[in-house]
Amino acid sequence: MNDCPCGEGTDRGATRRAFLQRAGCAVGLLAAALGLPDGAAALPIGETTGIGGAGGDQTQRYPVPASDSVNIDRKNEVILARYQGRVYAFGLWCPHQNTMLNWVAGAGQFQCPKHHSKYQPTGQFVSGRATRNMDRYAITKDGNTVVVDLDNVLRSDKDAAQWQAASVAV
Repeated sequence: MNDCPCGEGTDRGATRRAFLQRAGCAVGLLAAALGLPDGAAALPIGETTGIGGAGGDQTQRYPVPASDSVNIDRKNEVILARYQGRVYAFGLWCPHQNTMLNWVAGAGQFQCPKHHSKYQPTGQFVSGRATRNMDRYAITKDGNTVVVDLDNVLRSDKDAAQWQAASVAV
C-alpha cells in the first residue's frame, strides 16, 4: 500500500470515497505546487442579476454571496467575486483588448481566451499580454447587499489607491 502525502492510503481495492479523497488530495497538492492562492481553485461559478438603481442611477445591487464564489452578471457586464472575506466587482472584459474573461476553476484564475492573460481572484495580474490588473468598480456594502457603481471604473494604472480600496469586507 502506498500512502498519499495527505494521509489517505491507496490500494487497488479502493472504494469510490477513497478514490475521491485521493483525487482531492492530488488537486490540493497541485494547487500548492503551482502556487495558487489558498482556496482559489475551489471557487464555484454562478450567474447573478443586479437590481438597478432608481431614476437613471448607474448602480446595481447584488446579494452578498454566501460563500467564496465567482458570479457573472452578463447583462450589466459585471463579475462579482467573493474571496477570502472580501467582495470585488470587476468589469467583464480583459483590460488588454476587451475580450470577455473566463473563470478557470481548475486554475483558480480569471483568464483571457484571446491572449491568455491570467488574473488572481482579486483581479491582480499574474501573466500574459495585459499590462495591468483587471478593472474594478467602486463597491459599497448596504446591509445584505453590495452596491456596484457602474459609472466608477477603477484602473490600477490610473489610481492605484482607489483600485486597491475597491472591495468590501464580508
